[in-house]
Amino acid sequence: MVAASAVFGCRPKGERPLVRIGLVTDCHYADIPLAHRPMPIGDASYRDSVMKLEEAVAVFNREGVDFEIELGDFKDLGPTKADTVGYLDRIERAFAGFRGPRYHVLGNHDFDALTKEEFLLRVENTGVERGRTYYSFGRNGVKFIVLDGCYNAANEPYAPGNWSWDDARVPPEEMAWLEGELAQGRGDVVVFVHQRVDPGAEPRHLMKNAGELRAAFERSGRVRAVFTGHQHSGGISVVNGVLYYSLRGLVLNAGAEENSYAVADVYPSGKVVVTGYRKAQSMV
Repeated sequence: MVAASAVFGCRPKGERPLVRIGLVTDCHYADIPLAHRPMPIGDASYRDSVMKLEEAVAVFNREGVDFEIELGDFKDLGPTKADTVGYLDRIERAFAGFRGPRYHVLGNHDFDALTKEEFLLRVENTGVERGRTYYSFGRNGVKFIVLDGCYNAANEPYAPGNWSWDDARVPPEEMAWLEGELAQGRGDVVVFVHQRVDPGAEPRHLMKNAGELRAAFERSGRVRAVFTGHQHSGGISVVNGVLYYSLRGLVLNAGAEENSYAVADVYPSGKVVVTGYRKAQSMV
């Protein structure tokens, strides 16, 4: 049994959560040696990611979360394209151990050897049309929006050889779709995207049009929380009433004790409570 390490916010008295979400990010699974890198990126223990994800999925099953979602950089790069595909298939099998709906957010390293179409053919986004890179779904009156920030300066979708990890944006067509989604309905909204959007991010991990995104979230008056990955050290901030929770990367450092995953509860009052496990971060 793994104990929770952190909680953001106080659980509202007399309320039961409308939705419980299992969160992981930056698995970067690959059968390659550990890479020693300075922070804010940090060491990457690629081979441990299956073991770490299996632990997270077991906790999600135990806690009875309504769905699980990974926030991008699901796998990493192998010596050949066939190796890379094998890494994706292996980490997806671990993710599929969850007994419920599962979803994926696209991250930059998902396209170091694969196109978006090739990646999406090998993973499941429950109930979502195959090939959709951004999409929305609902649970118990809460709308969940998954964004695709993997576009380069020419607003071209990431593909092998045309992206840089520090150059990401949501393109105009997707921004228009987002505005439409935020205008539909009246319930609370939770957003998922790989790259960081909050001004507390290390600058190179910040999406290029982060300010435009935050303005759209705030105008809607509906967005309660935005969950991201990308910056492996993670970080949390609240900007104009919106919680920005960047989860610590699961791949960061070797050993089960360095794992990181979280459960987020969304309450009828709009309160979002995040319970972190292992090294998951919290509000201080």
